[in-house]
Amino acid sequence: MTSWAGLRPSALPTTVAWDPAMTAYNFGPSHPMAPERLELTARLAEALGLFNLEHVSVQAPDPASDVELLAVHSAEYVAAVRRASEDPTTPDPERGLGTEDDPAFAGMHEASARLAGGSLLAAEAILSGTAVRAVNFGGGMHHASRERASGFCIYNDAALAVQRLLDGGVGKVAYIDVDAHHGDGTQSIFWNDPRVLTISLHESGLSLFPGTGFANEIGGPDALGTAVNVALPAWTGDAGWLRAFHAVVPQLVQAFEPEVIVSQHGCDSHKLDPLTHLNLSVDGQREAATAVAGLAARFCEDRWIATGGGGYEVTGVVPRTWSHLIGIVAQHPVQLTAPVPEIFRSYVKEKYGESVPELMGDGVDTWWRSWEVGYDPSDAVDRTVIATRKEIFPLYGLDPWFD
Repeated sequence: MTSWAGLRPSALPTTVAWDPAMTAYNFGPSHPMAPERLELTARLAEALGLFNLEHVSVQAPDPASDVELLAVHSAEYVAAVRRASEDPTTPDPERGLGTEDDPAFAGMHEASARLAGGSLLAAEAILSGTAVRAVNFGGGMHHASRERASGFCIYNDAALAVQRLLDGGVGKVAYIDVDAHHGDGTQSIFWNDPRVLTISLHESGLSLFPGTGFANEIGGPDALGTAVNVALPAWTGDAGWLRAFHAVVPQLVQAFEPEVIVSQHGCDSHKLDPLTHLNLSVDGQREAATAVAGLAARFCEDRWIATGGGGYEVTGVVPRTWSHLIGIVAQHPVQLTAPVPEIFRSYVKEKYGESVPELMGDGVDTWWRSWEVGYDPSDAVDRTVIATRKEIFPLYGLDPWFD
């Protein structure tokens, strides 16, 4: 990989994986995973000028080949997706295909493989040195496991990107997942691989699908401590979420010493999301992306691949949050006080009959309490944090109470 150390941040080349063909990932008009999420994000990012920056290259991904998909999925599963894609009337519920969450549709294999191809394109850009940062906001399909579709996810593009980095010579990768749902598929794929640190901050499985992701899930026998889970209580807001992130993630990334960070930025943690019970703002989600960017800068010579994920408040939340993500990846952050371009707001009003917020932020205070001020056992977020730290930190020589 090319070293970009010493280059001024604004000069870091960035790849964005995008093509309108990615909206073919479409489970139907009543399904929460609306393809409009991607189209509107691209439209807003373009209106903000993020696709026209000199150092940003927007590239259309090809569908991942079967050989590429086999890096993390079984041949039997890929064949099953192909069958369901060719004949959607024949479900395969044992493999999660044709279910309520993942209904089969014509062309499903190619559409899913194209999203996967976006994250593979990002990984190839990092490996070749043509980019130091990359974003695939159409990716983040973190529930798909080696043998099964789950939770709106067919092929696990984030896991494919991680595996491609490893196969390309990267020694260690840190995967950071901030979706409201546990990143169970990615965790399962790398469960016993000591080269991959998977960290997931999510709403507790006690109140949200998929019902996993507790502190005692710490990795396989050859990789203890490489699966990290912060299971946050329902209704956690910006301050609690950011406190938990900064009490767990930076310390472990520093101790693990990855060469590249791959992150999943599902924005379904927003307070308006219809499927979850967290209470974050666009401002808090932007702060999370900024924090991941800081970790990539500190520990990975800026090497970072960011993906999208969940997020089901389609017009007002997803496009703003992911446009912030694109801007942060591209070292051209959009200010929270910046106006949402009128051309975008008019388009949404005309096409969807909905009003978009006037500003890029929600206008909230994201101040959070540092862990260094002390652990409060009466605070549910703090109890979650200490549970994770007690399971994981000693495995890295860290003190769960003080480090």
